[in-house]
Amino acid sequence: MTDMKEIAAIDEMVAKARVAQNSYEAKGSQALFDSACQAVAWVLMEPTRNKMLAEMAVAETGLGRVEDKIRKNHNKTLGLMRDLKDVTSFGHLGDDAVTGLSSYLRPKGVIAAIVPSTNPLATPVNNIINALKAGNAIILAPSPKGVKPLTTMLTDIHQALGRFGLPDNLVQMVPAPPSRAKTERLMKLADLVVVTGSQNNVRAGYESGTPAIGVGAGNVVTIIDETADIAAAAQKIAASKTFDNATSCSSENSVIAVDAVYDEVVAALAGAGGLLLNTSQVERLEKLHWHDGKMTTTLLAQDIDKVLGEMGMLEDAPPATQFLVAPQSEIGPEHPMTGEKMARFLALHRASDFDDALAKAVAIQDFQGAGHSLGLHSTNDARAHRLAMEAKTCRVIVNQAHCFATGGFFNNGLPFSLTMGCGSWGGNSIDDNLNWRHFVNRVDVVRVVPERRPELDEIFGDYWDRFGK
Repeated sequence: MTDMKEIAAIDEMVAKARVAQNSYEAKGSQALFDSACQAVAWVLMEPTRNKMLAEMAVAETGLGRVEDKIRKNHNKTLGLMRDLKDVTSFGHLGDDAVTGLSSYLRPKGVIAAIVPSTNPLATPVNNIINALKAGNAIILAPSPKGVKPLTTMLTDIHQALGRFGLPDNLVQMVPAPPSRAKTERLMKLADLVVVTGSQNNVRAGYESGTPAIGVGAGNVVTIIDETADIAAAAQKIAASKTFDNATSCSSENSVIAVDAVYDEVVAALAGAGGLLLNTSQVERLEKLHWHDGKMTTTLLAQDIDKVLGEMGMLEDAPPATQFLVAPQSEIGPEHPMTGEKMARFLALHRASDFDDALAKAVAIQDFQGAGHSLGLHSTNDARAHRLAMEAKTCRVIVNQAHCFATGGFFNNGLPFSLTMGCGSWGGNSIDDNLNWRHFVNRVDVVRVVPERRPELDEIFGDYWDRFGK
C-alpha cells in the first residue's frame, strides 16, 4: 500500500517548487537565467569536484569508468553551455509587421526529470540547465543507485544559486529512498515530464496525464561499406563501444560489414582491441548477459577484465583486448545479441552488399531501437541519404564515433544532449535531441492585418488544368 506520507511529501515539494518558480519568473531576466545556468554548469565542470563526483557515481552505481565520466561531465556540459550562449529563451522575441504577430517565450513551470543510473550526473545537470535557462523549477527523480552523487551535487548547486538569491526549492530531488509511488505522484503534479532511462519509466511518463517527453530504446547499428576507411572506422567504433563501458544508449551494438570488406573489417576490429568470439563463446556470452529474455547486470557496463573473467577467458585473451565481437547470422527476439547490450561487446553481421546491409539494419531496429540512430562508415554520401529515406531512424551518423556524435559534439551540428528523441518510430513525442526549446511555451500576440485571401485559381489552377473542375 502506498504510504500517504510519501505522497504528501511530494505534494509539498511540488508546491514549494511552484512558489520558487513563480518568484524566479517574476524577477526573471535573460541575464539572471544565464547566470543560473553558468553556476550549475561550473558545479559539475570544476575539475576537483568533477573528479570527486565521478568517483562517487561509479562507486555507488557500479557502472562505467571514472575517467570517462569525468570527460562526459565536462564535454556534455561545456557543449550545452556553448549551445545556450546568447540564446533568447525568455520574454519578447520580436514583432512581425507582415503577420501582425508579437512572439514571447514563457516557462513551462515545474519540470519532473526522471534520470538513469547510467548517467547520474551529466543527465540531471543537462536537465537542470535547460530548465533554468527558460525560467522553470525542476524536481529530479534519480535511480536508487544515483541518490548519493546527486544529493552531494545538489548541495553545491544550491550554494551556487544562492549567490543570486535563488531558493533551494528551485532545484529539488525526490527524497530518498526513491520509489515508484513518489515518481508517479511527481509526474502527475508536474507541468512537464522528461524521462531518460527505462522504457517502463517512459511509458509511465506518457501515462501520467502530464505532457511528457520520453525517449525510445537505443540499439545502434553501424554499416561499414566497401568505400569506407576501414581502419578509421574500426578505431572510432572501438572508442565509442568502450567509452564509459558502453553505458550510453548511443554506443554501437551491431556492426554490419559488406562482404567485399568483411575480412578486412574483422582484422581492423581486432587491431582496435576487438576479440572475435567463436560460436560456443557467443552462446556463453548470451547466457551470461540475458536471463529469460531480460538483460542481467552481470556484464552491464563493466570493465573488460570483469567481462573476460566471467567468460573464463581472462588468461587466454590477448593483452590488448578491449571489447568482444560476436558474429551473428540471425536477427530478432530469439537472438538477443542483436538487441541493446550496454556492455563491452557488439554483434557483427555480414551483408552481401549495401542493399542487404540496409535491409539488415532495418530488421535489427524493427526488433529493437527504431527511431534512435544509425551509423554509416562510407565515402558515398548518397548512401547516407538512402538511410535517411528508407530506414526508420531520426539520425544518420556518418563517419563518426557514434556515442560521442549522437548527443551532439563540437565537430557536428546536433545540439548537445543526453536525451535523444526517436519520433513516432520509437513511440516518442519528439524526434530531435532534447534541448531548451522543449522547456518553453510560446505566446503570440495576434493583431488584425490587411486580409490576404487568395483567388481560387491561385490555389487550384494547376489542378484544374490537369483534371478539370
